[in-house]
Amino acid sequence: MEAMEFDSLDVKDDHNHNYCGSSGAKVRRFLGGRLSGSEVCPTTQDRERTTGRWKVRPGTAGGSRLMESDTDSESSEVSDADSPGSPAANAERKVSPDPTSKFLLNAMAVEDYRKNHWPNLEKAIDRLLIQNPTDHVSVSYAQIYGYIYKCVCQQHSELLYSDLTSKITTHLQQVSSQLQASPAENLIENFNLALTQYTASLQCIVPVFIYFNKFYIESKLNRDLKEDLMKLFADHVAEKHLSALMPLLLKAHSKPFQVQPSTMASVVKGLYSLQPEWAHLAPALFSAFIPQIHPPAVESQLPDYAAHDQKLQMELSMNGFPRGDQSRKRASEDS
Repeated sequence: MEAMEFDSLDVKDDHNHNYCGSSGAKVRRFLGGRLSGSEVCPTTQDRERTTGRWKVRPGTAGGSRLMESDTDSESSEVSDADSPGSPAANAERKVSPDPTSKFLLNAMAVEDYRKNHWPNLEKAIDRLLIQNPTDHVSVSYAQIYGYIYKCVCQQHSELLYSDLTSKITTHLQQVSSQLQASPAENLIENFNLALTQYTASLQCIVPVFIYFNKFYIESKLNRDLKEDLMKLFADHVAEKHLSALMPLLLKAHSKPFQVQPSTMASVVKGLYSLQPEWAHLAPALFSAFIPQIHPPAVESQLPDYAAHDQKLQMELSMNGFPRGDQSRKRASEDS
């Protein structure tokens, strides 16, 4: 009965267009060897798995070629990609630049920096360093900013920082030499002029290097450009003349108006900003211009403070600064 049912089957195809024959004998032989209560028509994937390890795939020159079936197809494709003449290998060679060409490109970029970028920046820095505080220097800040931006983008930040600090160091060494040749009676005023001029120059130099300061000095060196440049002045100018400058400041402080008060205040405050530890060399001098140099006052030392004030008033009166008549009424009360 079962054989008759299979013999009566017509030629049909499943949804994958896998045809089954109508011959009952063929079906029974297939079912006897393969199936037991499962699908009658094997799928295309089943036939490929039963054909063995190799299957036919379209080829190139020969029309077709044998490829390993399912399990080894991926490995063969990888080996094709790794072959020297494959498009993947050619693309990889294009992505990976030749070390020689990369070296030449870097050399060309450095040469462009040396010939174009830094010479223009150096000229502008020279003009800003030698200017007087009241002079107007015609400098294209937009052009300077453009050169600095290109230097940072072309990864010349380290080279630019080295050139900038070397340039300013050379300038400060010249300033120190000029102060060395200055007469002692003019050293305070000349030092104040040098510090004021340098500070004014930095007010122009630092803003134009703001992009360089943000993306290299702050992010890579964890420092600040203005602080670094002020430290150069402290190291190459102030510290070298501190031993000669401090006695002159103490002497001028003991004789009021021997040096202009504005000059004294500028020099003392400038030294304190360069190196706060220098205040310990002359606390009385620095406390006269900078608050909170001395420790906080205590009640037990009030008599000493009063005696110090009386001494100061006596010294002022002896030097021609009388206190005046305190008994006079105010002008508004005379009417």
